[in-house]
Amino acid sequence: QVQLVESGGGLVQAGGSLRLSCAASGRTSSPYHMRWFRQAPGKEREFVAAVSWSGASSYYADSVKGRFTISRDNAKNTVYLQMNSLKPEDTAVYYCATRTTRPLWGEPDFWGQGTQVTVSS
Repeated sequence: QVQLVESGGGLVQAGGSLRLSCAASGRTSSPYHMRWFRQAPGKEREFVAAVSWSGASSYYADSVKGRFTISRDNAKNTVYLQMNSLKPEDTAVYYCATRTTRPLWGEPDFWGQGTQVTVSS
């Protein structure tokens, strides 16, 4: 079992920045690929960003590329999402997630509870 706890959400004006954190606990002896997703009201959940277990590779949705940066600190079992130049359309609940069984880039099997990000215009 892996427990994921997000933090860092809040209310910010358009153009501002936030940094989300996701702390992992439980079966964390081996680091896993980590992902961020988000879900806006009335919309389906969508992929935001991902980072490989080593941190060497990262991937982004086109909508956030150039504005968001995903990173991780395996010593702290924590993954981060630095969000800059925020837009009202970034408003959503943000979730971190991971998959602990192969294929490791498959559908996540562990999710955090989410953290709300609200961007005002």
